Amino acid sequence: MSDKIKKILITGGNGNLGRLVSEQLLNQQQGVVKFDIPGTEPATLRDNEVVVTGDIRDTDTLEKIIIEHRPDTIYHLASLLSGSSELDLSDAWDINATSSFELMKLALKHQVRQFFFASTIATYGAVNNDPMPEDYEQWPENMYGVTKVAVERLGIYFKVKHGLDFRCLRFPLVVSPFAPKTAVTAFPSHALRAAHDGDSFVFPVSENVGMSTIFLEDVVDSIVQFTSADRSNLSRHVYNLHAYYLSAGMIARAAVEHFPGFKYRYEPIDSVEGLINSWPDVMDDASARHDWGWNPGYDLTRSVDRMCGLLRQES
Repeated sequence: MSDKIKKILITGGNGNLGRLVSEQLLNQQQGVVKFDIPGTEPATLRDNEVVVTGDIRDTDTLEKIIIEHRPDTIYHLASLLSGSSELDLSDAWDINATSSFELMKLALKHQVRQFFFASTIATYGAVNNDPMPEDYEQWPENMYGVTKVAVERLGIYFKVKHGLDFRCLRFPLVVSPFAPKTAVTAFPSHALRAAHDGDSFVFPVSENVGMSTIFLEDVVDSIVQFTSADRSNLSRHVYNLHAYYLSAGMIARAAVEHFPGFKYRYEPIDSVEGLINSWPDVMDDASARHDWGWNPGYDLTRSVDRMCGLLRQES
């Protein structure tokens, strides 16, 4: 890598989100070091791209990477997801919370300028206000959300007390062709894939149950845009994002428009429906729109069109 280009460290860099963020940054002629677990390495590397594998809990390896590559910014995307977090609470805390704390300490020690963290609507418990205000209290009801809140608070501490340029976005439900198969709350993405594959689909919620939603490419764009914003324009430590409301019935009807033979039915699972019902239909994101120009490029129609196009490209 040339010393003249900006250097970025992305944890979880070979994952679906990390890979797409990396592509945008590489297209901007930035140098990217991607850190992820073994077995996730890409087949080929682009110019100014480096891949290092290891365990996010291995602080010594992370420090060696930072010393060698001197990143200007860390995008911390590595995380144990919600289902896996519930299965092993100790791993969830170590991977999601403790490793984030250690990484922030390394960022301070080695004068990394900026630290971005991806958070989630799961940091909230049941929401009684809809639209949900920006300063709504966070009382998560699963371990994944608990660890995300913990890291948000750590980041704000390091920012206020030690000057680290910590930035964080909270995302709602994400429509994505890469949605984990085991994530039952990702039923909109799973339904579209089933429709594309010619399979029937069982929605785990009732027809009119839905929540605040965003499309994957808006997630990627928002991260890159937000981390490029002038710090003096930012009025908040953490910003909520919202693109559109999406219910099971809305995604079912959209899928039929693209795949007329699509068959589906609704068989609500109480735990899933209760979780989705507890989250807001709309998250107030006025500050993001005002402070750094957030404006989603994808509504429901564009999201479905793009998602179906990406699925067809896979075929």
